[in-house]
Formats: sequence, structure tokens, C-alpha cells
Amino acid sequence: MYFYRKSLRTRIFLSLFLLVLGASVLIAIVTVFQYKEEAQDYHRDRLLRKEAAIRENINYILKTTTYPVETAQIPLIFKEKIYEIKDIHSLEIFLYDLNGNLLKSSKPSFFKDTVLPKMNEKALNALQNSPTKSYIKEFEEGGQKYQSSYTYITDSYFKPLAILNLPYIEDDGFITKELTEYLYRLGVAYFFMLLVATIMAYFLSKYITRSLKEISDKLSETRFDTRNKKIHISDTPQEIAVLINSYNQMIDELEKSAAQLAASERETAWREMAKQVAHEIKNPLTPMRLTVQSFQRKFDCNDPDFDTKMAEYTNTLLQQIDTLSSIASAFSTYAKMPAQQDETLNVVKISKLALDIFNEDYIYFFSDEDEIRARFDRTQLIRVVTNLVKNSIQSIEQKKPLDPRIDVIVKLENTIIDILVSDNGIGVPEENRSCIFEPQFTTKTSGMGLGLGMVKNIVETYGGTITLVSTQEKTTFKVSFPAMI
Repeated sequence: MYFYRKSLRTRIFLSLFLLVLGASVLIAIVTVFQYKEEAQDYHRDRLLRKEAAIRENINYILKTTTYPVETAQIPLIFKEKIYEIKDIHSLEIFLYDLNGNLLKSSKPSFFKDTVLPKMNEKALNALQNSPTKSYIKEFEEGGQKYQSSYTYITDSYFKPLAILNLPYIEDDGFITKELTEYLYRLGVAYFFMLLVATIMAYFLSKYITRSLKEISDKLSETRFDTRNKKIHISDTPQEIAVLINSYNQMIDELEKSAAQLAASERETAWREMAKQVAHEIKNPLTPMRLTVQSFQRKFDCNDPDFDTKMAEYTNTLLQQIDTLSSIASAFSTYAKMPAQQDETLNVVKISKLALDIFNEDYIYFFSDEDEIRARFDRTQLIRVVTNLVKNSIQSIEQKKPLDPRIDVIVKLENTIIDILVSDNGIGVPEENRSCIFEPQFTTKTSGMGLGLGMVKNIVETYGGTITLVSTQEKTTFKVSFPAMI
């Protein structure tokens, strides 16, 4: 992330600044939410209080009326009284029968108003199904919020006579004003707090990173091949002092290790060289042995193709002997093993020729082209193919599938030559795929694990790449390098 690429001083400063700023915003959001919750509860409680007071007035009127207390008589009972109740409580009043038809309203012009003379069907059903026999509906009209309560009016025997409806306008002017004033005061307080926090964050980050800056300068000057100076800083925090002491101890250990490393460096280099040479010598010996065994098993002096097969066996042996010779010649140059002899060759032909040393009948070769030209060392190209095929054979021998198969495919994609070696062997575990091409890495009980590492080095010498795709069903090594244009 971009933030983590910043210096520690900048990150400390920004963290403290954003912490205070985030707290301010969070408190403001919580405050607004709390005020809205309180406003909603306030309006609901106020409506219920008015409803209770109006019900008391209605009950008193019902007790003192001379009319029969029946639903049909409600318009007569409240003919004039409904306006008195409205004036006392400053609230419009609507009385409906039990089927939701309007009986009496405190609005003389009701039928010309937007309110229908029929109670809302949804509200009627909700009231009838309510266990408390009351229902409050919230809605918004013309940008104004309303609450409308519905409850039953009963006679002295608690028999429902009518439905009382009280529409109530939510006037949030006072609460909004209080909220605005509170947020203003809170904003002023947090502005000064943010200013103080910014100043403190600046000096605190500067103080914390001062010692780290000096340590960083010393670390950047540290060299393995020279005598390094220790760090001496006074008045540092305990954590920084521990870091300084650790650095000074590291300098002492570094000086001791430098002498030991210089002595063992040459020995290690020759040991690695010997491993590489042993591996390279083993590569041509294996196909030579396979060729001799094949010749011994298939030798028939009466075979009409005897001369052709003899020439093939001879050519294979001579090629591997030449490889051994090149390894021996290049050993004295230490890093050039074997010596690179670039030539223009047919990749299809050489790749197919490299497979002749293998006797396994489950190895298949495919190529849509008869000739694909490239600048490559003939011996090293054979080494690339044989190493990959040997790796696939070993993978199959470990898994022992019912239908073993190795496919070697050579194809040309634009100006890039691809050599793909696929097998249905044991595959490469996920945790080993990142280091499969490293020298000396191996999952086998024998060998030094240099084969794939050397293949990678050879391919990269010619500007190519090698990749691996491995699943439970199939493992594919793909070698890519430029073709001749």
C-alpha cells in the first residue's frame, strides 16, 4: 500500500491525525443518529399521551350524553364536542365505524380534503389483528413526516363502538435546532483538539524517529568487507537503546564471521563446482548405458536395417562422449560448463533425437512443423529435453499410474519456440513449486537436485524461460526461447 511506503515519521503523524479526525466524525455520526432516535421516540410518546387524554374526554362525553351509546349515534354525540376536543388538544380527530367508514371529523371541509372518507384498508386490518387493539402508522407526504394512530372507542361494557384516528405532524424544528447547535459546539471543540493533536503528532513523530534516523544512517554505511563503527547515542528510549545494543553486538559478530567466511568461501565454491560436474557427467553416462543395453538386447546381425541402427547407436554414443569431453574441457574455466557452442539447428529434429535414448513405450512426440530453426547449442538442447523427460519418468515411477504417458510437444507461437513435456505422474506439491528450479532442491531420495536448475540456467542463457503447471492429473514443464526469424 501507498501508506506503508511512507517514512515511519510520516506514518506516525498521519495515524495520530486520522485517529482524532476519525473519532470526531464517528462521534458526530453517533450524535445525529441518537438525536433522530430520540426525536422519533419523543413524537411517538407525545402522540400516545395526546391519544390517552383525548380518549378520556371521549369516555366522559359518552358517559354524560343523552343519546344512546351506539355506533350509529356517534355523529350526533360528537356533533359539536369534537371541535371542542380539537381546540383543547390542537389535534385533528377522525371517527370511523368498525368497517372503516367515516362517521365524524373535526375538519368541516373533510370531503374536499386529500383525506378519503374511507379508512385505509391496511390500517384497518392491522388494527383488527393487533393484540393491543391499537396501531400507529408512519408515513411521509409533501416532504412532511406524519404519525397516525388508530384505536377503538368502547362503551361502558368495553364493546367497540368506533375507531379513533389521530393524525400527528412530526415537527422536528426544535430538535433540529438543538442538534445544529450541539454539532457546532462539538465541531469547534474538535477543531482545537485536532489542531493540538496535529502539533503533538508532529513533535512526537520527530522525537521518535530522530534516533531511528541516526541508526538508519549507520546501517546504510555498514559493509561486510570493512571495519564498521558502533553506534553511540545518549538519551534514547528503552526500545531504541535495545536496538542500538543489538546493532553493536551484530558488528562484533560480523567481524568474527567475516574472517571465518573468507576462509570457507573458496572451499564452498569448489564443493559446489564438484557437485555440478558430477551431475553433468552423470547425465551423458545414463543415455550411454541405455544405448548399450538397447544395442545388446536388439542386436541381430541378420537384420536388414542393421547398418542404419548401428549408425544411430554409434552417433548417440559419440554425441554423449563429446558431451563428456566438453565437460572435462570446461571444468578448468569453473563457471562455463560445458562450453557453449551456438549453431543454427532444427529444434524439432534435435528434440526427437534426444528421445531416442529412452526405451519407455509411453513417451510420445508431437510437432505440427517439420522444421523450426533456432540458435542453440546442440548438446545443451539435448540436455534440456533429456533432463525434463527423465524428471517425468521418475515422476511416473513414483505414482505408477495404470496408463502412464509422457507427451513431448514442439510448436512455434509467432517468434517463440515452445517445448512442452507433460506427464501424468505424481506431480509437484504446491509448497514446492516456487523452489523447484533452485539448485540442490530435490524431493527424491537420490540425486543432488541440480537437473531442473541447470535446465533453467541453460534456457535463460538463450533469453528463454521455463515454467511449471502441475495438477493432480497432469504436470507440464514449458520451455520457451526465441526462434530464428
